[in-house]
Amino acid sequence: MATAIQVLKVSEQTNAPVPVEWLFGIPVSKLDVAEAAAYMAARPADAPFAFVATPNASTLVALTNGNPGYWEPYKRTWLRLFDSRVVRIVARLLYGKTMPIAAGSDVTAYLFHHVITPDDRISVIGSHKALEDELRRQFGLKHLAFHQPPMGFVHNEKAMQDCIDFVVANPARFLFLAVGAPQSEILCVRLLDDGRAKGIGLCIGGSLLFVTGMKKRAPKIFLDLSLEWFYRLVTTPSTHIRRVFVDSLPILGLALRVWWHKIPHGPEGTAP
Repeated sequence: MATAIQVLKVSEQTNAPVPVEWLFGIPVSKLDVAEAAAYMAARPADAPFAFVATPNASTLVALTNGNPGYWEPYKRTWLRLFDSRVVRIVARLLYGKTMPIAAGSDVTAYLFHHVITPDDRISVIGSHKALEDELRRQFGLKHLAFHQPPMGFVHNEKAMQDCIDFVVANPARFLFLAVGAPQSEILCVRLLDDGRAKGIGLCIGGSLLFVTGMKKRAPKIFLDLSLEWFYRLVTTPSTHIRRVFVDSLPILGLALRVWWHKIPHGPEGTAP
């Protein structure tokens, strides 16, 4: 925790900028789990809304391909935490640098176990009633608000406005968005544009299911070997075949393009 405490003091006393590393032309916050949590803990609960994203292999591919669903939101993120052990290996080979990992699941777990208190106001968009009950039971949360939007809500203006109104009506220190990418990020941009929301939004996918134990993460050996993707592919192929082979695998082609210097390595790139 020494590093996290140091970062916390820096962010409190000097409002120091978040350290950034450029990967595949994309700026990524150079923070590990504890450091990222320290930056969030230092931010006042009533500060104007800002949001955190956790780019992985498929996100980096979408960004470098100019996908507008990712591109526009990522221009406005506060923290972009690195969430891919596989891409870290590729980046080390390309750049000779080792990026700290701050996966959304790990950051979420750290916040609940080390930062969030029972008296903190927490809001969740997505998931289901059973998860709400587990969060209350396991963490003693006294001020927990849930909202479940309909499928495809980002294409439904009323449903989108309902989400915005829910966030404004339930001001929270942390807003967890469990509706997948890029829906979570698109909603966060709308909240920024609306201007009334407070606190920190975290685009965390299914991380709350891992925190409560309602869904099991890969065994530690798979995490250590950067094979969590393989574990998920084998255990839940219906939801991960496309994610691995269609959305994420093109990262290898992107790495080759970087190697041939067809994509800039740093801030001269066209990334957000």
